[in-house]
Amino acid sequence: MSERREILEAITAGRQALSSLRMAKEQLQSAGNWGIVDMIGGGFLTSMMKHSKIDRASSYMQEAKQKLSAFQRELKDVSISANLDMEISGFLTFADFFLDGLIADYFVQSKIEKAKSQVEEAMHRVEHIVYELEHALPAQ
Repeated sequence: MSERREILEAITAGRQALSSLRMAKEQLQSAGNWGIVDMIGGGFLTSMMKHSKIDRASSYMQEAKQKLSAFQRELKDVSISANLDMEISGFLTFADFFLDGLIADYFVQSKIEKAKSQVEEAMHRVEHIVYELEHALPAQ
């Protein structure tokens, strides 16, 4: 397979991961907003909305985790930088923790904020890698 094709496949996988990360971030932002309302006196409906957003964010984070794994596999075919695939492994570990760790409500708001931060960090890393890949594309 040509180097150009390998790089294009990695770029595509990175963009797909970014799409899921963006959706997760959007849902986490919304969950955080509902969480603030909930903490200052929201009721049952507020709590239900917050948890609905958390569930959606968790789904997108799981999707992002799968797409980041695919991105890592594609990066192994591209020898631009030996440590590119290692940069996103921290998010994969955190996603497991977040998805399994929502136990007590009083931790929810801090977990939402931490998850949002982790998603943003993963987004920046993937964006940087995709940018580097785009600039490494050999001419046709």
